[in-house]
Amino acid sequence: MSTQKHPETNQSESVDTEIREEPSVKKRNLTANPGDRIADEPQTIEEKAKQVAVDVPDITGDHVKVPTYFVVEEPNGEKKALHHVKDAEEISDVIRQARVDENGNRIW
Repeated sequence: MSTQKHPETNQSESVDTEIREEPSVKKRNLTANPGDRIADEPQTIEEKAKQVAVDVPDITGDHVKVPTYFVVEEPNGEKKALHHVKDAEEISDVIRQARVDENGNRIW
């Protein structure tokens, strides 16, 4: 880094002589939990089902284990892996559907 005089104000200013390209967020692994990352290469549902986002004791001493993916079965029988962050809204929809009967009445 060097300094030079600004032509209009005649005051010194810093000039960054090194041009650095910042690595992407994905390359820097910036997630709250490393288990939140979505793999770069495709994975099978079985591989996704084994991933764990969080596996730690909480402040009360209870153990918290959160899967990275929730595997759900579609009405046609097909299984689908939903990411616990990216697909949170769809996971909520699945949970709501599981709590209603065939007439749409909520079951508690």
